[in-house]
Amino acid sequence: MRAKQNGFTLLEVMVAMSILALALVAVFHMQSQSISMSSDARFRTTASLLAAGKMADLEADPGAARETQKGDFAPDHPEFAWSARVTGTGIARLMKIEVTVFYKGAEEGDAYQLVLYKTSGL
Repeated sequence: MRAKQNGFTLLEVMVAMSILALALVAVFHMQSQSISMSSDARFRTTASLLAAGKMADLEADPGAARETQKGDFAPDHPEFAWSARVTGTGIARLMKIEVTVFYKGAEEGDAYQLVLYKTSGL
């Protein structure tokens, strides 16, 4: 009669390693998504604050030109740039101010836009 042997079989070890590998892939995927979402949240938070500041500057300027203006936020935020456009709306004394903030060198879709309708001359 054979004595009882202690230990794991090769099949049991392979199954355990497969389960561990699947779990680690899932954890690494979640970590990657977390980093991506954190980066996007940082961009949106900073861009919204910068756009609001630029919008306040344009709103306070009574002689804002009715053309496209561009610039950046150097030296505080040199990686961000902005463009602004002040246009008429077809309604007397109502102007549309659009401010767009984006990363320099980023794709066109990665931008934050803020729009304000302002009366003038009242």
